[in-house]
Amino acid sequence: MAITAAMVKELRTSTGAGMMDAKRALTENEGDMEAATDWLRTKGLAKAAKKSGRTAAEGLVAVEVADGKGVAVEVNSETDFVGKNADFQKMVGDIAAVALSTSDIDALNAADMGGKTVEQTVTDAVAIIGENMSVRRMSTLSGDTVVSYVHNAAAPGMGKIGVLVAMNGGNEAFGKQVAMHIAAVNPAALSEADMDAAAVEKEKQIQIDIARESGKPDAVIEKMLVGRMKKYVAESTLLNQAFVINPDLTVEAAAKEAGATITGFVRLEVGEGIEVVKEDFAAEVAKVGQS
Repeated sequence: MAITAAMVKELRTSTGAGMMDAKRALTENEGDMEAATDWLRTKGLAKAAKKSGRTAAEGLVAVEVADGKGVAVEVNSETDFVGKNADFQKMVGDIAAVALSTSDIDALNAADMGGKTVEQTVTDAVAIIGENMSVRRMSTLSGDTVVSYVHNAAAPGMGKIGVLVAMNGGNEAFGKQVAMHIAAVNPAALSEADMDAAAVEKEKQIQIDIARESGKPDAVIEKMLVGRMKKYVAESTLLNQAFVINPDLTVEAAAKEAGATITGFVRLEVGEGIEVVKEDFAAEVAKVGQS
């Protein structure tokens, strides 16, 4: 069967494949559009598998809020350039919208998004865009009022840092200020009661060792430790931090003035905690030539 330019164009439009790949798919499958689509998908999956070992530490965090529930989702790519791609941004926004009705990352990856699972949609995008991608993590937050904020926005509702704040009382303007504070200061927990016990114990031991290095007696060290741990808690917990909008007040005091009680927060930053192995330029060029 003769493969026409119109057939190639139709297949390219429906799959996003390159012209030569589309033509070959049609040729291999004797012009059968459905079979050619499956052929390309299989080829795309092979490409995606090849790229899945690459470190994806760039990308975007998207936030969505509706009916007292907020969600923040991190979708990673290999390069910052992809984060500026309109198709990638649309996919991330669609994933965040779907995430509002899911409970965790596994449910999100298995959720339907336009006839495909989220996981399959991302896999197909890997084949088309040519970079490893992944839905790395998501966090949800509920409350009387949930306010979102995005720092370094690449598009509406998505950027490098996504923040959610849950409050009782107050107003959205104050919630936005608190969210901006969280983006800038990155508190470890809401209050002392929410802090990670292991992290607190580790810091306590560090401060004991530092104090002992000074040669002071144990009674003095004990008093020093109380003050230093109090400072550590104040600097690490949102409610006890000096409010960036008004450093004369703690965040908790500012909330009280605003008639609000902050009940929780979420902060996701792109690439947080991912170890990126730096390669020399020659190694990068060699890898590109092999892909």
